[in-house]
Amino acid sequence: MTTPYANAVLDDKDLQEKLAAINPKYGPWVTRVAGEVWGLPLLDQKTKALIALTTDVVNQSPLGGSGSAFAAHVHIAMAQGASREEIEELFLFLTVYAGFNKMVGCFAALNDLLDAKS
Repeated sequence: MTTPYANAVLDDKDLQEKLAAINPKYGPWVTRVAGEVWGLPLLDQKTKALIALTTDVVNQSPLGGSGSAFAAHVHIAMAQGASREEIEELFLFLTVYAGFNKMVGCFAALNDLLDAKS
């Protein structure tokens, strides 16, 4: 396992390159703004990544595939020490609050994303 970043946005050069590839103005702007909030001190990086995944669930961004915010947040969460099992438990918890139908797609997207790496 890799060592978690102190700031999951500002320290991840691969993420920054992917954001810049979307648009040369968008990437640096997102890096700057998101890096600032990911740098706030009271919540750890893993917790922030799990919260980001929660917003993806509510917004249904897993439907974007491997290049989606969902995929990036799964990667960030795992780089920050979250296990697949913890993400799956988060999804079970969110089923009660976000809805069963939303979670079916999220579990499928997670499986597609992580099983493709195997």
